[in-house]
Amino acid sequence: MKQGFLIVLEPEQKKEHPQWAGVIDPLPLSGCLVMPAEGIPMLIIGHRGAKGEEPENTLRAVRAGMACAESVEVDVRLSLDGVPVVMHDPLLDRTTNGTGPVNEYTKETLQTLDAGEGEKIPTLEEVCSLVAGHCGLFLEIKEPGSEEQVCRILQKNMPKRLFIVSFHPGSIVSMQTLLPGANTGLIVSRHLDDLPNVAAGLGVAAVLLEFSLATRDLIEECHRREIALFSWTVNSPEGFRRADDLNVDGIVSDHPCRARHYFPARQ
Repeated sequence: MKQGFLIVLEPEQKKEHPQWAGVIDPLPLSGCLVMPAEGIPMLIIGHRGAKGEEPENTLRAVRAGMACAESVEVDVRLSLDGVPVVMHDPLLDRTTNGTGPVNEYTKETLQTLDAGEGEKIPTLEEVCSLVAGHCGLFLEIKEPGSEEQVCRILQKNMPKRLFIVSFHPGSIVSMQTLLPGANTGLIVSRHLDDLPNVAAGLGVAAVLLEFSLATRDLIEECHRREIALFSWTVNSPEGFRRADDLNVDGIVSDHPCRARHYFPARQ
């Protein structure tokens, strides 16, 4: 059974929203997000925690995202000693007071650096512990070849609602093998011919599409193939309105509380 978001649907809604078939659990799970029968909400995913509000990919940003989003997204790559750490860039320079490649430093050394406002670079294990039972996790695999180390952490501390996503099809296939039944998603930043077929062939539950590439026809075709479509990065009221008009299933936002204000939580 896939880990996912429990959506309570009426029979007619099941016909109208087949894309949720891949991310719906047939039985309630502790900690799952329960969506009401009156409609499918806009899923809000905090980008790098809440990078518009706090230093990205830090525990502080994750906490800020958890305050408003159903899920937070973080990026994972490996330290020199093979520990999965949460960092977007391959280099330390942009987001920390360090320099050079992340994978040239041990976890211990990386955690001495300032990742913004006194925050340290967190490990994946620390993020999993923070979100456990409270919030879903979209985990982006940045480095092909890191999947086994990432999987070891997830198996010890599995989030209740987990999506494993990547630009790299090979990483997706590896994680599907290592964690059978886990929800996976393909991240796409450029036009791909026949994207719904590509996604279906990979067996992913969702496509995470750069927002400017989203069209109603593409979204409808994904839905016909029971694939959810999430768009990134959506931060403005105009963007929220367009996402709603296009009928995307969720948005990745640097400002998840701003998005939550536009799409109120449904009780």
